Amino acid sequence: MTAPTLRDVVAALEKRYPPGTAESWDAVGLVAGDPAEPVRRVLLAVDPVTAVVDEALEWGADLLLTHHPLFLRGVHSVAATTYKGALVHRLVRGGCALYAAHTNADAARGGVAEALAEAVGLVDTVPLVPVPSPALDKVVVFVPEEQAEALVDALADAGAGALGDYERCAWTTTGEGTFTPQDGAQPAIGTVGRREHVRETRVEMVAPRSARSRVLAALRAAHPYEEPAFDVLELAAEPGSTGLGRVGTLPEPVSLVAFAAGVARAVPATVQGVRWAGDPQMPVRRVAVLGGSGDSLFDAVRAADVDVYVTADLRHHPASEQQERAAFEAAGGAPRPALVDLAHSASEWPWLARAAADLVADLQAQGTTVETRVSTLPTDPWTGHVAQTASTQPEGTP
Repeated sequence: MTAPTLRDVVAALEKRYPPGTAESWDAVGLVAGDPAEPVRRVLLAVDPVTAVVDEALEWGADLLLTHHPLFLRGVHSVAATTYKGALVHRLVRGGCALYAAHTNADAARGGVAEALAEAVGLVDTVPLVPVPSPALDKVVVFVPEEQAEALVDALADAGAGALGDYERCAWTTTGEGTFTPQDGAQPAIGTVGRREHVRETRVEMVAPRSARSRVLAALRAAHPYEEPAFDVLELAAEPGSTGLGRVGTLPEPVSLVAFAAGVARAVPATVQGVRWAGDPQMPVRRVAVLGGSGDSLFDAVRAADVDVYVTADLRHHPASEQQERAAFEAAGGAPRPALVDLAHSASEWPWLARAAADLVADLQAQGTTVETRVSTLPTDPWTGHVAQTASTQPEGTP
């Protein structure tokens, strides 16, 4: 197979991780690189830091795909006199592009949240905070029976009737329509001033709300009547299959301390390690996970009715308040949810291998291929840890 261009790789990534699903504050997509250049090797990493750039250039990568953006906020210069500018210059000189898939990869099917859920053993997962499915209309139109098939074709060509892996989906039934053309009308069927009865087909098709004007224009153009009768019904939004975090279950319940130990085995080791808060012997079956900083979603976690919440970067006050609230509401039982806190990069690293495999598969389906490598360099910023015991604490220290 031939090597894809960078444009091809970006298209594959953006189909799987649509940039439009990123949070409004995020900065995702192609940071540096010529879309016309071939891509033979792709290095995947969580952070675009110096050691990772070194690895990419030493390996001869044509693309560095990272989870975290190098430029999350706007800049006015990428001069090599700044450390971020220097990284960009090194990548450009080395012929290595840079691409970031951040919160769009968090929410996607097969993304960061699903990879973490799979790593800790969860099954039957659903989004913790689902993104609503795209807004849909149902278009209902009445047309003479003999023109129904042509009308369905026209509406389908305009974008109506797509349901999952199916297209031109329509429901029809036949009945009798009646009308009386008035002065000034130019009826396709019937005569002015005389009541008409026509065998008509009721056609119902679902269409994206964003395509409404196009679908209605097609309806009017294809319909034989001067004044077609139709309804447009706005359908209620349903939870989608993408969104922040995931909620799932373990095949068998385990104790909190055993579950935390299993999480520690499932993610890369860091100086912080894995912290947990809760009754060590409480049974764990239903679990919520979120890669990256997760204490902003405590309300959603409580609403999900889980035993444990696995995330990263838990701050003192939100975590303390959550535990106090859980204890208050438990009324003598085990406070739920318990907390399992990871280092930020460790919670997101499991996605890299899955992203690499998906990228290879997506490109092979198009007749091209790349070689991938997942960086195992530790990019957690903490480099040391001092274990403490009660005897090392100053007197009176809580």
